[in-house]
Amino acid sequence: LRLVAVLKAILEGEKAAVLKRDRHLPLSFHRRQEELKFSLGLQRLQHRVREVQALREHSSQLRDGPAGEGPGRDGPVAGAAPQELPALILEATKELEVAKQQVLKRIQIWKRQQQLAGNGALFEENLAPLQKRCESLVEIYFQLHQQVMAASAELGSELLSRLLERFTEVLSSLVKR
Repeated sequence: LRLVAVLKAILEGEKAAVLKRDRHLPLSFHRRQEELKFSLGLQRLQHRVREVQALREHSSQLRDGPAGEGPGRDGPVAGAAPQELPALILEATKELEVAKQQVLKRIQIWKRQQQLAGNGALFEENLAPLQKRCESLVEIYFQLHQQVMAASAELGSELLSRLLERFTEVLSSLVKR
């Protein structure tokens, strides 16, 4: 019985060591996965902003085309571009809000880790990655806001006011938290 007790204690000790070692792997893996997901979302958002800008420039070129050209092959494209632009801007706004939620979630996790550190828990995360996320998101926010203001004539007053309200909410929630 004594041998069984010693072996049991050794196995429990090894089990605890393995669990302690492997517990950190999923957390770092989860953090890395979250970071990649956020980076992908930002890249997609930057791509949307470039699409909005290209579509806006394309539609303005078609409108201000050379004099003497009548409505030819470009007629349907010019009619389609103003309809695509609001949909594209709305999609970009949704992606901006999703990225904002990811940043706010990360801020909340950082705050909780900071609170736990006051009770003796390890606190190894610094603010640099979080600050970089916020700065990247705000930079894209201003680019998208600039494109929306430039396309305000094509969007209409009702959609423009809704978009500006959503933009204000995104920026204010980032600043407040």
